[in-house]
Amino acid sequence: MKKAEMKVYKERLLDLRARLRGDVTSMTDAALGSENSESSNMPIHMAELGSDNFEQEFTLSLLATEEDTLGMIEEALQRIENGTYGKCLNCEGSIPKTRLNAIPHTPKCVKCASLQEAG
Repeated sequence: MKKAEMKVYKERLLDLRARLRGDVTSMTDAALGSENSESSNMPIHMAELGSDNFEQEFTLSLLATEEDTLGMIEEALQRIENGTYGKCLNCEGSIPKTRLNAIPHTPKCVKCASLQEAG
C-alpha cells in the first residue's frame, strides 16, 4: 500500500477514534448517572427502577463494544506505523480496499473473518 493511501486510512482511524472516545465519555456519564443525578425525596417505583437498571446494563454493554473497537483502532494505527496495515493477520494476504473503506480497523480479510465467525 502506498504512503498516500496509508495517510488517508490513518486520518480515518484518528477521526473514528476521536468520535468513539467522545461517545464513550458521554455513555460513561449516562451509565454512572452523573447527568441524571436528581436528588428527589419521592420513592422510586419498582418499574422505574427496573427500567433504569435495564438502561444502565444496556449502556454498559455498548461501552464494552466501543472499548473493543477503540482497541482495534489503536492496533490498526500501530500496524500503519509498522508498515503492515492492510495485510491479514491470519493469512498475511492483502485486505481489499473496499473492506478497509468499510471497516478501517479490521485486522483480517473477509475469508479469515468469516472462518473466525463460523467457529
